[in-house]
Amino acid sequence: MSPLLAAASVAVVLPLALGAYAVLGTQGRQLAIAHRNLTRGLSTSAPIAGSLESRGNGRTAFLRTVTPEREARRVRTLLQRAGSPAGWTMTRVLSAKPLLAIGTGLVTLLAAAGEAGALWVVVLAAAALGSYWLPDAVLRSRGDQRQTELARELPDVLDQMTISVEAGLGFEASMNWVANHGKGILAEEFRRTMADINVGRSRRDAYAGLVARAGVEDLRRFVAAINQADSYGIAVSDVLKVQAGEMRIKRRQRAEEKAMKVPVKVSFPLMLCILPALLIVVLGPAILSIGDVLG
Repeated sequence: MSPLLAAASVAVVLPLALGAYAVLGTQGRQLAIAHRNLTRGLSTSAPIAGSLESRGNGRTAFLRTVTPEREARRVRTLLQRAGSPAGWTMTRVLSAKPLLAIGTGLVTLLAAAGEAGALWVVVLAAAALGSYWLPDAVLRSRGDQRQTELARELPDVLDQMTISVEAGLGFEASMNWVANHGKGILAEEFRRTMADINVGRSRRDAYAGLVARAGVEDLRRFVAAINQADSYGIAVSDVLKVQAGEMRIKRRQRAEEKAMKVPVKVSFPLMLCILPALLIVVLGPAILSIGDVLG
């Protein structure tokens, strides 16, 4: 396939695909925006996470028009799990994905100038798709790392809250103390949760927002235990002690699990890199001696 024919095919197919995407992918979007605008201020529940606002103009308005609600929620969830990195807004991410795909596709097309064959078509498609999903992969990697750090910090934070509650502070006061004096990702999340409570959001909604932002199973169980203790009048200090002990055991079990995976991960580099060199060093002289004798 000549570069000119490939460029013409892309110029014809790309507008058709964008048009179909805009028509089929945004069905029901106007109703969702209207419902959100009509119910704004009438309910204290949290808004739909990941929804695109109905305000804006220019590029932002175009992105809000062509982006499906499901895609917006997915990108917003990835940004929340990654901790909303500086400079990483949903508008920038949604803009970067097609631009990266088009740019990488054009660079690959120019590199394949004068070459023909199905291999370059596969390379072009793989490069475009990989570039399109690259921002999602980066955000997912940061989110996984952040979740690991949250799970690692949770037992120590629960110990601090247990000491604070036993010293006479309430649960919210102990959380506020950890948020103001603690360091790390979990302390930042607690500061945001306390800010939500201070502006009038209910405690359960604020805790639910904390769980949704973190996405950590241990934190979800901790919040469920606190809500249950609040409903049934159980002592918070006892709940904190039990939860801190369980989280510490789980952290040790995760460390042991990673340690058990090390031999399996090391076996492949050992077989591919170290073992052939070792065989050459050990058996090489013997093979050369046998060749001299037989020769």
